Amino acid sequence: MGKPVVLDFFAEWCGPCKRQGPYLEELKQNMGEKIEIRKIDVDQNMDLANKYGIRVVPTLIIEKDGKVVRTLEGVTSSDSLESMLLPLVD
Repeated sequence: MGKPVVLDFFAEWCGPCKRQGPYLEELKQNMGEKIEIRKIDVDQNMDLANKYGIRVVPTLIIEKDGKVVRTLEGVTSSDSLESMLLPLVD
């Protein structure tokens, strides 16, 4: 089984997206190699944004083994993310 992946859909012009960044950095420090974080700029990756139905930035999508486990719109704290991800870690 693969590790959980957090897809961070953001835009450079988005104020809340800038607030989400430090939470993701803290999450990565806390969980290390147990998770993967992929940052996706919606303005440069419209095809992926459409595929995932992104309507709001920031949107975080948590995937495990290629399947969407959770979709989170808006800013989410590192503590909340970690509590969602821990059960998905092998």
